[in-house]
Amino acid sequence: MNHNFKMVATTMFGLEEVLATELRNLGAQNVEIGVRNVSFLGDKGFMYKANIALRTAIRILKPIKRFKVFDEDDLYKKLMQMDWEREMTVDGTFAIAAVVNSKRFTTNSHYIALKSKDAIADYFRHKYHKRPNVDVLHPDVKIHVHILNDLCTVSLDSSGQSLHKRGYRTATNIAPINEVLAAGLVLLSGYTGDCNFIDPMCGSGTILIEAAMIANNIPANINRKEFGFEHWKDFDEDLFFKIQDVLLKRIRNCHFKIMGFDKAPSAIRKANDNIKSANLSDFIGVHHVNFFNSMKEVFGATTILFNPPYGERLNIDVKEFYKSIGDTLKQGYPDSTVWFITSDLEALKHVGLKTSKRIPIKNADLDCRFVRYDMYAGSRKASKNKAKQVEEKDISEENIED
Repeated sequence: MNHNFKMVATTMFGLEEVLATELRNLGAQNVEIGVRNVSFLGDKGFMYKANIALRTAIRILKPIKRFKVFDEDDLYKKLMQMDWEREMTVDGTFAIAAVVNSKRFTTNSHYIALKSKDAIADYFRHKYHKRPNVDVLHPDVKIHVHILNDLCTVSLDSSGQSLHKRGYRTATNIAPINEVLAAGLVLLSGYTGDCNFIDPMCGSGTILIEAAMIANNIPANINRKEFGFEHWKDFDEDLFFKIQDVLLKRIRNCHFKIMGFDKAPSAIRKANDNIKSANLSDFIGVHHVNFFNSMKEVFGATTILFNPPYGERLNIDVKEFYKSIGDTLKQGYPDSTVWFITSDLEALKHVGLKTSKRIPIKNADLDCRFVRYDMYAGSRKASKNKAKQVEEKDISEENIED
């Protein structure tokens, strides 16, 4: 019987709460939110499930040892004392990633990674007169060494390659949005597949694909070729396939429209390639349309979510560009909840609409805001007047009854 152990799921700044909710919904225990990470308890099967299903996790780490550490030599000595045969073989391959946040260490993370690699290699060399090889790209075991002040945590990386590499993206534009961030934005917007969805500047289609996977409850990493844990000594293939099958049985069909626009024919081609690769062609339609010449052509409530070009991606008049976003939404997209992400906080002033939500988030190293605008059916004023008339009618009817 599998026992529970502690794991840590890493994520992007601003997505910690979303990831914690995902973990709870998946069945994790003792969920605790940190900065750019969420810790939780689960067994081996849950570790497999978390890797396959989580949308906003970057990697799932399994801590195997914690100890106090005073300097580089102390780190080397304590790593040499660990029982590395439990985790890997002398004929296997490994790689080290290190993060250091401590005044005790004057060296950088790269040096700590090299020192850790030497300790593990020397452990095997002393015992077997040979050592496992380092393979940075496809190691059998990837080890994380994290030092915070005087505490060192050694973890195994169960994911292997970062979980944002879903396996469906065959073509990209310049600066495509990270898949984890795209999924996080869709989840932050509250979209679940219960209304229409439009990305009016869809680029290579990442936001559309993540939205369609959420709407249809398709596991985020079902298209991945492999995970790190598949190379571990205790990998249980039967358990892995059983968990995969259970998750696949939970897929549902979304019956609302999911659409993307882009003015560049090359973007439409790339989006279609990626959508086909993700097996989502039946659920997503992309169209060669300039958003600024468009209007809403679907009936009913609609979520609009996009990542407009900003910073170095925008070689036009920023004020005019953001003003045009506001004008197009006002004139052509009633009965819509609109979300977009930007790092240009000054430019937001030119949209000419009042935000109903502003969520701080990071896109790589950029400080961004994820903003929401509520577009009413008709104007906001008309909507308020209608609500007021209904209220007055209710009051007058109450008076008659009295």
